[in-house]
Amino acid sequence: MPGAIDAHVHLRQPGLTHKGDIHSETIAAIAGGVTSVMDMPNTIPATTSLDELERKFGLGAAHSLANYSFYIGATRDNLAELRRIDLRTVCGIKVFLGSSTGDMLVDDQRALAAIFAECGGVIAAHCEDEALVRAAAERYRRDAGDNATAAIHPLVRDAEACYCSTARAVALADRYGARLHVLHLSTARELALFSDNHLPGKKITAEACIGHLWFSDADYPRLGNLIKVNPAIKSAADRAALRQGLISGRIDTVATDHAPHTLEEKGRPYWQAPSGAPMVQHSLPAMMELVRQGVFPVEMAVEKMCHAPAVRYGVKERGFLDEGMWADIVVLDLSRPTWVRREDVLYKCGWSPLEGAKLGCSVDYTIVNGVVVNRMGEIDRGFRGARLEFVR
Repeated sequence: MPGAIDAHVHLRQPGLTHKGDIHSETIAAIAGGVTSVMDMPNTIPATTSLDELERKFGLGAAHSLANYSFYIGATRDNLAELRRIDLRTVCGIKVFLGSSTGDMLVDDQRALAAIFAECGGVIAAHCEDEALVRAAAERYRRDAGDNATAAIHPLVRDAEACYCSTARAVALADRYGARLHVLHLSTARELALFSDNHLPGKKITAEACIGHLWFSDADYPRLGNLIKVNPAIKSAADRAALRQGLISGRIDTVATDHAPHTLEEKGRPYWQAPSGAPMVQHSLPAMMELVRQGVFPVEMAVEKMCHAPAVRYGVKERGFLDEGMWADIVVLDLSRPTWVRREDVLYKCGWSPLEGAKLGCSVDYTIVNGVVVNRMGEIDRGFRGARLEFVR
């Protein structure tokens, strides 16, 4: 099949490299059959200027085994920078409508309207209503105090907060004709905001992440902060709706929101533990396990992890096994499962929330730009991928 394109990762470089870095996390991506990644801007410093963006592209060229691109982050006051991006060389603009690091929370309605009205390319949005989340957090801090556990996470960051923010983003995109991609849907209710037409041609689209397709709130007692992610993993009914949303076409792409943190950080009390989980090494095998279970047909796994991300972002000459495309290819053995064991985890943080799981395939070969970079688990760590290009 084509190599998977993960359009939603946090590689943690620069500034947060104790958690992960471009080299370590793309080694893990290649091991899992992911041949292209698009990295988010909430690093230190944040990637909110063209100067910082080009510095990051330099880091990608020096360290990434996978093909790569980087988002530029929107703030309340960097519209002039966003107007200047070259849409052929940058994957998109990331807008945080919910809490983020630094000054990337864009909760000013005039700034949001200007971004949607004036910026081309793909606007990738994290949608949670900040006021609702803060109010819920205050209530649960009063009630639970220091005894709170991750089980309250889907109550603090609840379905209402997600729906209100997503509805606002969709309305803005509809008003201004913007190309909006809502990241990591987590609720059944949000699905009503999207059409069930399949790509291409849609201007307002949605993403589901492996964590929300795999886990439910029944897993918090076992995994606790290890599955504390934003937006929160919610009920089994929400998970079932997201799976059905992929089948119907209301959800267009599958990604990971790969976001490594150290076990020490995740071991802190609920209120202090960071949100995010490492997923990119096992996202394709996990999707193939859902195929094995009969949740999805195999063709849909290829569509949502390879074809649709390429189409949605306009990735040039990748995402398909066609003449004239770059040879980004993964060879899977569907008869040999992957057992997720800590000793086999390649993330710098050294753990996975999927530990102990039996997944529906093994990744035997990963080919990037025609070069075999992963051969039965032996990875050419000196290989470097290419900067992605886009047709828009």
